[in-house]
Amino acid sequence: MRIAVTYEDGKVFEHFGKSERFMIYDIEAGKVKIKTLINTNGKRRGALAHILKDIGVDALICGGVGEGAMRALKEAEVRFCSGITGETDEAVERFLKGEIKPDSAL
Repeated sequence: MRIAVTYEDGKVFEHFGKSERFMIYDIEAGKVKIKTLINTNGKRRGALAHILKDIGVDALICGGVGEGAMRALKEAEVRFCSGITGETDEAVERFLKGEIKPDSAL
């Protein structure tokens, strides 16, 4: 499984569509195996959903997400969890424990 988290200074960034970086977590056997920080290279909103799909992201953890981005994420088949705050590593651990649930089914 591959999880993306909107990222700024180790914390979940407040808005998906304006995120300049994502921390990508590769998960194996329920544990974080690899963490990689990627830049969005100025891409915004719906284009970000396609970037995540292209790199094989299964789920997104973010602060907020607008309606257009929600549609793009659903089209890209990327589950998303919005309204999340705090440290990115802690958010991923909460997701893996089932404490954070995706906003909606695809």
